[in-house]
Amino acid sequence: QVQLVESGGGLVQPGGSLRLACAASGTIFKINVMGWYRQAPGKERELVATITSGGWINYADSVKGRFTISRDNAKNTVYLQMNSLKPEDTAVYYCNAGRVLISTGIYDYWGQGTQVTVSS
Repeated sequence: QVQLVESGGGLVQPGGSLRLACAASGTIFKINVMGWYRQAPGKERELVATITSGGWINYADSVKGRFTISRDNAKNTVYLQMNSLKPEDTAVYYCNAGRVLISTGIYDYWGQGTQVTVSS
């Protein structure tokens, strides 16, 4: 059983910063991709950023230059540093672990979500 536990969400003023973290636990051999997605009210879930085990990174155009994704492979943890936050960044942020190799096969997992609210 693999679980993803997210932390770091909250309320911040426009222009402020937040750092999200997501730790995967369980008997994991390898996590190929880790990433962050977000879902605003009334909208579909969208990709924010992903990072592979080899360090290849992909960002949504809307966050390039403001958000930085990183991971600690030894700790199975992914981070999202969010700077220059805007009200339109308000959403529930979900952690994703993709193509996770465990003893019974390869699976994808999602965290429970953490609320990020950008408002004055």
